[in-house]
Amino acid sequence: MIAAIAGAHTGTHVLDVDPDHDHHRVVISMAAQRSTLLDGVMAAVGAAVEHIDMREHAGVHPRVGAADVVPFVPLGQSTLADARELAREAGERIWSELKVPVYFYGENRSLADIRAGRAQPDLGGPGLHPTAGAVSVGARLALVAFNVLLPDTDLTTAQAIARSLRESQAGVPGVQALVFQLSGGRVQLSMNLFRVDQTPPAAVVAELVRRGVNVGEQQLVGLCPAIAANEVAAGRLLEARLAAAAARAGAVKCRLFGDEEHLALAVRLEREADGLAALGVDQQEMLAGGERAAALVPVLRAAKVLDGELEAMLGAAARGLRAAVSPATERAYTARVAALDERLA
Repeated sequence: MIAAIAGAHTGTHVLDVDPDHDHHRVVISMAAQRSTLLDGVMAAVGAAVEHIDMREHAGVHPRVGAADVVPFVPLGQSTLADARELAREAGERIWSELKVPVYFYGENRSLADIRAGRAQPDLGGPGLHPTAGAVSVGARLALVAFNVLLPDTDLTTAQAIARSLRESQAGVPGVQALVFQLSGGRVQLSMNLFRVDQTPPAAVVAELVRRGVNVGEQQLVGLCPAIAANEVAAGRLLEARLAAAAARAGAVKCRLFGDEEHLALAVRLEREADGLAALGVDQQEMLAGGERAAALVPVLRAAKVLDGELEAMLGAAARGLRAAVSPATERAYTARVAALDERLA
């Protein structure tokens, strides 16, 4: 079922598929240019509607539908206004083509409002689709979905901790938090960190430790912007996955040429894609990742397989990884950083 949803449209670049047994949810991250992305989202939502029956669904995470949340996140040179426009168009198509009611969430209404029943669908409704429920569609900047287990904290205390962390309760900037009781009596603090430049996962962990809370296993859900990465984000960097997807797409195009030189390059691009997808969070690795993403542009151009979409993906990847390079690393690798900045100028 998950493979059918993630692979419903071959034109989009699937960056990550991250299922969670306890929450009974899967996060699918994809990237593409506007029209292709919209078609890919529609195909994925359609597959979810076809394969998932909410009457038989169980899981600890709150939800309103089979394709529960569809957020559009601007990358590269695209803007939040672009993402909002695309979200509106997606919502209209979901209702008109699939007859699944749509909530629009964002500036004036949160997912919490929708899940708590404090809102009516914007399109369709008030009754929901009998098997697929509804879809919440919105636009936002990149965030980090970050969970930690609290092995020595009971449920009531954990809920109080979550309340005190929430930005909406005058807690930590950019933190939304819930608590779930998982199987085996495990208590999980589940957070969305939506101001990643101010409050990355490491800052939340440090705050919990400062309060004397014993922090257990950490979990990243989906992908993490490089600028916010801590150890748990190794192999799950958004920008590295963008670069990997571009390299894989380049390999596919090379194979279409069929000649020996292009076939050899396809093998090298696939190997590079595997390496980028697994990129770690060490400062030297992220600097090297930025260099590798930038270097793929002239390689693909020389092979005559570079298009605007792949160039935009590689540019966003390289710039995001470059932004994660610390001042100390810049001083240690002055020449390399300067060369990367020149390439990205």
